[in-house]
Amino acid sequence: MPSRRSFLYSLPALALASLPTEAAYRLTRADEDFLEDLCRRAFRFFVEHSDANTGLTLDRARTDGTTHDETHRNTASIAATGFGLTALCIAAERGWLKREEVRERVLNCLRFLDERAPREHGWFYRSMNWGMDWKTGERVWKSEISSIDTALLMGGVLTARQYFASDKEIPSLAAQLYHAIDFAWMLNGHARLLSMGWHPESGFIKNRWDTYSEHPLLYLLAIGSPTHSITPRAWWSWRRSW
Repeated sequence: MPSRRSFLYSLPALALASLPTEAAYRLTRADEDFLEDLCRRAFRFFVEHSDANTGLTLDRARTDGTTHDETHRNTASIAATGFGLTALCIAAERGWLKREEVRERVLNCLRFLDERAPREHGWFYRSMNWGMDWKTGERVWKSEISSIDTALLMGGVLTARQYFASDKEIPSLAAQLYHAIDFAWMLNGHARLLSMGWHPESGFIKNRWDTYSEHPLLYLLAIGSPTHSITPRAWWSWRRSW
């Protein structure tokens, strides 16, 4: 049986094995300008649709391009919040926002997730309240405790931990959130395959992450967890073909 360490160490080699051998296309100045503009426009979503006090990011933008409206109940997505944390680190690196402003936004988000957001065995609800009353973070739409959305959130949390590795508070908060997730609990009795989620009213969702989809990050986080890991064999237990 492969150890977690040997499995995780093998991943870079697996990724590099699939890289093309042809010379890479060299970007022109026009290409660079286009990509810079595209990236900055994409980043604007996370500034205009995230709350600076909590870090929560809205589930979607309005079709007319307007931002959130405080007079209506809005819904935040923990997956979008995770992407927002990563986007903030990119913005700091590329000079779109001042590093100290990004640090404060990241800290506010991690503190909110740790102190106020409802969880179950470390897992988060897919949808949270992004309305008035200081953005309570309470569950909305009777959404599930979502394994994949929590994983996408953790992707941003751990990106922030690495980017602010020398910070006095961010790394410990990020690690605390990750280490609290009980991946073994989400197996719900199965030896290798994780459930898609859990409802307080009805229990675990019967469907599992058993076929190639958006879940590789979820399994990597579960296998690599220093506190509640699952077997590395889980990586080879889901179908790669349709």
